[in-house]
Amino acid sequence: MRYVDAEPGDERVIRGLTAQAEEGWCMLRWLWPRDAEAVYIEKLNNGEEHGSSSLAMDHRDATTAEHASDSFPPHRTFKLYTREEYKATNGYRERLDHFGKVAYRVHLAVEQDGEMVLVRQHDGGNRVELSAGKAKIRYSVRQQASWFSKRKTVRIEVHAEVPVERDVLCYVKKEGGYPASREDGVVYPFAEPFRAGRTELPAIEIGKNEYVRLFFTDGRRYGQLYELILE
Repeated sequence: MRYVDAEPGDERVIRGLTAQAEEGWCMLRWLWPRDAEAVYIEKLNNGEEHGSSSLAMDHRDATTAEHASDSFPPHRTFKLYTREEYKATNGYRERLDHFGKVAYRVHLAVEQDGEMVLVRQHDGGNRVELSAGKAKIRYSVRQQASWFSKRKTVRIEVHAEVPVERDVLCYVKKEGGYPASREDGVVYPFAEPFRAGRTELPAIEIGKNEYVRLFFTDGRRYGQLYELILE
């Protein structure tokens, strides 16, 4: 199977594509061109343009052709969905099985010269993105110090719903009070990733008038994927 490009003013395109997330499910709806009977739906995890190379083709999907620019892209997931199936469910419904951004691209399938081809849209009207929710990362900070000591022991415990790479989080130390942001103190990275579930970090020694909190290393980026909660 291969691509053909939609020309300006071409009626063979997907329009009005919307996505709605509700109670762990995603519902896609769009306007079908006249006489169109099938589409191929491509899922793009975390909003990326390319799917994971480990994803396999659906059993009803097309086979991969040569790696030419107009051929069916290799290592991508394309699910066949017919107009009759769409009518039966009033859209395309799929369970959201991960956190973060997810995008879908709906490719119109048409017959041309005796074969089925996908219409490649350049206007972006066949692509939609939504949030599949944020994974919760809960953490606690416990302090212990003797009355006459100038130092105190801090123990940090992290409880994550999903595995978290080590560069997602950092801890910030500030003198005189708790830091309000990543920039409000001295930043320290973590050496290891966090597994899903409970992780108790090795104790750290800090000054008696110093305080520690956890933050995202990049709030704009990771704040879309995770929710950091101090307990």
